[in-house]
Amino acid sequence: MKPPRTRSRARALAAATVASVWLGFGCGPRTDTHPRARSAETTPLASWNDGAAKAAILHFVATVTTPGGPGYVARADRIAVFDNDGTLWAEEPIYVQLAFAMDQVKVLAPQHPEWQTKEPFKHMLAGDASTLLSGGVQARTAALAAVHAGVTTDEFEAAARNWLRTARHPKTGRPYTDMVYQPMLELLDYLRAHDFKTFIVSGGDVEFMRVFADSVYGIPPEQVVGSQNQLRFELRGGKPALVMLPDLQFVDDGPGKAAGIQTFIGRRPIAAFGNSDGDQQMLEWTWAGTGDRLALLVHHTDAEREWAYDRESPIGRLDKALDEARASGWTVVDMKTDWKRVFAHD
Repeated sequence: MKPPRTRSRARALAAATVASVWLGFGCGPRTDTHPRARSAETTPLASWNDGAAKAAILHFVATVTTPGGPGYVARADRIAVFDNDGTLWAEEPIYVQLAFAMDQVKVLAPQHPEWQTKEPFKHMLAGDASTLLSGGVQARTAALAAVHAGVTTDEFEAAARNWLRTARHPKTGRPYTDMVYQPMLELLDYLRAHDFKTFIVSGGDVEFMRVFADSVYGIPPEQVVGSQNQLRFELRGGKPALVMLPDLQFVDDGPGKAAGIQTFIGRRPIAAFGNSDGDQQMLEWTWAGTGDRLALLVHHTDAEREWAYDRESPIGRLDKALDEARASGWTVVDMKTDWKRVFAHD
């Protein structure tokens, strides 16, 4: 939330107590919310420890959903946007979609002998993710687009769905869809129980995220904004198809996230959640609006239960955005101290 700069930790905790009272008389859960929303209303943020981060969330939701209150926000304007990698699910030791693309290169390589000597395919066939990561998000996104060029959107969806059913995280051996953060699932449900519309706004490929966003997060495909290949309509076997081209239509990272929100959502969010420098402009855009706002960063500080990384990490680097959070008064979640549990399947 956009708090007075003098608000102390004690005042924030006190606000949470007030919030719990307000929420009892605010907007109740709608019947069309995600199935977990009822438990979100009765036991809000159960996997969050009491502290400044949880207090800020509770107070913000109470403020914007209490009818007649000074910060009340109409339901249509309750827009919340979430980054995906590192915010909703784990991104270490490799971005999930990069793992998918590298596996797909190996599957498709027999049809493309030229890939043995052509980049980025040569590095991907060799399992060299570090080189792709060193090129930054633009180079990585372009590499992923090149892998799937010529594939129809239906073929891509089927391949991604099959891969997610069988692929396992290299450290935990779990399905990647098990590597989601329980506290963030609770937060999504809690917001939806109070008539927020939740969106994913992430640098990942939009077609990839749409495969699992609804079943994993309760976010339908039309509420997913991401990077995207250019598409071409053509007839294949006499049937209409949308074919993915090697050129990028849109890169949804950094400043592109703010542009993507305006382009695809058309309303400035009142709450934004991220974990890295790639999310900074999305949070800045949200924070700059009028009225009460919530800008929140997930800081990966738990090397035992997850990973600890920030300023120097090639994945999910949190450097400039962390400085901005402290300067502007954004909420920063310390994963080690603010979360009782990390993964939904712990």
